[in-house]
Amino acid sequence: MSLHGLLREGQEGHSRILTRFSQILHNVSSTVLRSIPKRRSRNNPRQAWSDEIMHQDIAPLCAADIEDQLKKQFAYLSGGRGEDGSPVITFPDYPAFSEIPEREFQNVLTYLTSIPSLRDAGIGFILVIDRRQDKWTSVKASILRIAASFPGNLQLVLVLRPTGFFHRTLTDLAFRFNRDEFKMKVPIIMLGSVTELQRYVSKSQLTEDLGGSLNYSHSRWLSHRTAIENFALMVKETAQTLQSFGTELAETELPNEVQSTSILLATHTEKKDKMKEDMRLAIEQGHDILASITEPMTENPDYQLNQDQLDNQTTVERLLAQLNETETAFDEFWAKHQQKLEQCLQLRHFEQNFREVRAALDIVSERLSAFTDVGNSCSHVEHILKDLASFEEKSHETVEKARVLVSEGDRFIQSEHYAVDSILPKCNELQHLCDAFTTETDKRKNLLNKSLELHSLLEKSMKWCNDGIYLLASQPVDKCQSQDGAESALQEIEKFLDTGADNKIEELNKICKEYETILNQELMEHVQKVFQKQESMEEMFQKRQVSLKKLAAKQTRPVQPVAPRPEAFVKSPCTSPGLRRDYVTSPESNMIPRTNYRRTKSEMSEMQQSRSGSVMDDEENLAVLRRHVINELIETERAYVDELLCVLEGYAAEMDNPLMMHLMSPGLQNKKDILFGNMEEIYHFHNRIFVRELENYIEYPELVGRCFLERMEDFQIYEKYCQNKPRSESLWRQFSDSVFFQECQRKLDHKLSLDSYLLKPVQRITKYQLLLKEMLKYSKNCEGAEDLQEALTSILGILKAVNDSMHQIAITGYDGNLNELGKLLMQGSFSVWTDHKKGHSKVKDLARFKPMQRHLFLHEKAVLFCKKREENGEGYEKAPSYSYKHSLNMTAVGITENVKGDAKKFEIWYNAREEVYIIQAPTLEIKATWVKEIRKVLTSQLQAYREASQHRTLEQTHSLPLPASSCTSPSRNQTRNLKKLEERKTYPTSPEGYILPKYPEKGKGWSKTSHSLDASEENDGWSSAEDPLNSSDAEEEVVGGGGEMKLTPGKYTVVTDYDKGSSESFTVKSGDAVQLIREGEDRLWYVKNLTSGREGWVPANNLLMLIGNSKSAQSLSSSESGTASSILSSSSSCSDSCNVSSTSFSDLKG
Repeated sequence: MSLHGLLREGQEGHSRILTRFSQILHNVSSTVLRSIPKRRSRNNPRQAWSDEIMHQDIAPLCAADIEDQLKKQFAYLSGGRGEDGSPVITFPDYPAFSEIPEREFQNVLTYLTSIPSLRDAGIGFILVIDRRQDKWTSVKASILRIAASFPGNLQLVLVLRPTGFFHRTLTDLAFRFNRDEFKMKVPIIMLGSVTELQRYVSKSQLTEDLGGSLNYSHSRWLSHRTAIENFALMVKETAQTLQSFGTELAETELPNEVQSTSILLATHTEKKDKMKEDMRLAIEQGHDILASITEPMTENPDYQLNQDQLDNQTTVERLLAQLNETETAFDEFWAKHQQKLEQCLQLRHFEQNFREVRAALDIVSERLSAFTDVGNSCSHVEHILKDLASFEEKSHETVEKARVLVSEGDRFIQSEHYAVDSILPKCNELQHLCDAFTTETDKRKNLLNKSLELHSLLEKSMKWCNDGIYLLASQPVDKCQSQDGAESALQEIEKFLDTGADNKIEELNKICKEYETILNQELMEHVQKVFQKQESMEEMFQKRQVSLKKLAAKQTRPVQPVAPRPEAFVKSPCTSPGLRRDYVTSPESNMIPRTNYRRTKSEMSEMQQSRSGSVMDDEENLAVLRRHVINELIETERAYVDELLCVLEGYAAEMDNPLMMHLMSPGLQNKKDILFGNMEEIYHFHNRIFVRELENYIEYPELVGRCFLERMEDFQIYEKYCQNKPRSESLWRQFSDSVFFQECQRKLDHKLSLDSYLLKPVQRITKYQLLLKEMLKYSKNCEGAEDLQEALTSILGILKAVNDSMHQIAITGYDGNLNELGKLLMQGSFSVWTDHKKGHSKVKDLARFKPMQRHLFLHEKAVLFCKKREENGEGYEKAPSYSYKHSLNMTAVGITENVKGDAKKFEIWYNAREEVYIIQAPTLEIKATWVKEIRKVLTSQLQAYREASQHRTLEQTHSLPLPASSCTSPSRNQTRNLKKLEERKTYPTSPEGYILPKYPEKGKGWSKTSHSLDASEENDGWSSAEDPLNSSDAEEEVVGGGGEMKLTPGKYTVVTDYDKGSSESFTVKSGDAVQLIREGEDRLWYVKNLTSGREGWVPANNLLMLIGNSKSAQSLSSSESGTASSILSSSSSCSDSCNVSSTSFSDLKG
């Protein structure tokens, strides 16, 4: 659109400004033309003058062009005027007048005659020819030349004739007779003196050389003329430039782009600034010329400017006035044009923002339209509502931008923007889109809230049904057989049914009508299933009520009293309990016993039928519940498999699709394994194996636990997936807004984003334990109950292992390989005090009062102490990390289960209590769990070492004669190693890395014993009255009251002599210390005499006589309730005044 086009759009004011501007430019041009002399026609000078003004192509004469000719001063315009105002041109005495070239002569005369105004020039010029110093011939020649070349009108020619007598007389005579030769239409007056001249021209209008008083400087006149003409030309050029610039602005097409409009505005502004600078310079020059013209008046206030000077002043002032007016008009015109360009730029910005906001609104509207799912459960609906709220929050910025743009458009309209017709529809469209988005969002919220309300109602109904079925299943059948029990059960049922008003669905049609807006086919089927389940449950309740009412309706009929007769009563021979017959002699009463018997028999039969019917009803109800659970398990399993396949094909496979690579961010490439983990492995397990095996149990739901047990090892794959989940979620958050994921979601038509599906495996593994609990609740008396319980325990163990592993991977700062520490058994946070022998006393004192908060990780081979550090972030990034501090090898760890003063504390100590850690658990249950687990670790280590030690001993004794004795111990190498270890205060390890345990000595707590060949080095004592192994372990010392003592490996003291009669046979004497190494076949024991060093086989019966009531160094008396093999304790003491109960594997120190 051109500027003229815009100006025509109701902008009459702007048109008037443009018209006025053009008129001003025309006036400036006219003034300039009048300021610059033109060549005039000799025949019709007035008409020629008019023509020259109208036609600018006639070349003007300028003083600068003929400056050299004017400087000769053979003619000049002094500024004098005749009485009628005619200009006076003076031809001074110029000896070389006749030598002046004709062209120069013509130019000077033309220029001089063009200077006066048109009015003055129209009156005619007065020529003053000074030839006082010349000859007649020269006078005649000058007059003839002037008459032939003068371009203007002549009013009078005044000639000062030669002053010499001869020449003066000659001039008079010649002029009188040759007048006709001059060809002038005006009179030529010959004057003899300046006095005569003054009769024709006032003395004040004559220059000093002609006897006048007119102050004239030819050089100053020439300078003024040059400056005025240059100024006039500058004004003309400025006017033409402004006119061209105005034409350019008027013809400029407004761009359609923001950048082009900005460039155009900057270009025009730059040109405008240059125009303003040119006008400023012109105005400044005009004022300088004006000051120069009026300078004589400034120097002499009495000075009077001549007419030419006044004309020059008037010309300059007129040019300045018109230039100022031009500048004002141009400024006004430019302001309008600038406003147009700025409005155009505003419009382009508005249009660009409109396109961007419109596209953004289309995107958010499209995404909003994807929220069509009304959910399939309360949690699902709440998740969708949360997503919708999050989406609304993210979309708020876009909607706000649109509203801001609408407000901006309204401001443009209020400011009378030229493009109102273009802005107004766009504002209305944006407002409509914003309102539509808000309305649709509110509609979605209302639908989802309605769906949440319906699902809450359905879940309440389901819960009510489940509670009802559980009530029916939990009512004991035996107690319901009595009248009171039946009435109590009826009251429970009636009380439960009373709660149905707030929980059950009253009318299906009413629900369908009320929630018609959200009921799709899937949800309708769900409502119908819930309603059917409710009806089934109510039907079961009705059946149960009928059965219970029959049992409760049993009444004892009243017996009419009969006067007793002693001879009429005989003891009933019937031995059946509850039956008693009275025999009377009267015939009327003879039927009474038979009648009572029949009634009693009938009542018993009815009672048995009721009991049988009730039991059958319960079994039927439980079977229905089990079918519900197995159906839910299989249906959700199939849906789970489908979802995994959808994610793998719709997302994971697309990451390898070359056609989708351009949509994928560079940081996302080659990250499929991080994002999806081992989801593909999980999918193949469930699709190929688990879902098919579950379908085999659809007719036998109570046996489904076996399916889980058979595949329990396969569920370990979830641990790997969960360990990778933090990395996956971190990667997802980084690229969740990627166009790649949006395109994949669009293709799949998913309502939820990928992160919701990546959470499915975690949700699924936790769902199994809920379904197994539900199945177990309805299968307690079934064949597969034990398998269900075991499967539930195993699944919970997997969940615990997964949870523990999630904490384990957060350990930082550990240099070794955590996998080498064995299986992670437990993890948890505790308060820890330290009390080390080698520590500084002050440190030990402070340790008792200032606990450290530590997170402990119990592995099979070590326990790690870490410091928990909370992290900031979102999702998995909020999970804490654990800074590794130190660890204890379980082969050198001891435990004291109870610490004086706090039941929640226990001790873990290391290397013969050189390092003691007092652990305070949050609860007693957590402490008991940890103590139990540590005891299991220590027990398993001890058992493993025993088996390894016995295996080595058995291998070494295969070559020994049986029962012949030998001087060589079958465990010589072991004994030698033990001696070395005793010297180093360390203990040998088994092939599995376990250390041989030490055993306590009788009644000495943790006191040391003498060195021996026993595996014990220090033999720290240990006593426990609560040890679970003391009364039931296979190595118990005393069996029964007064029974024979059961032998166990260990050290004993001989109470009587033993000699087989052979010099090489095994012999012992009373008081000798013996070591029972192992038990062989036929109740023979391999024994070593620690006094003599001999070894041999001794029958068990002989040993019982030899050692009598002697106690093993590894055993405790029954009063101490300890055994030689007891290594664990559940009680302890912190002082020497009581028995310390502790456990250690390396030295049996807790």
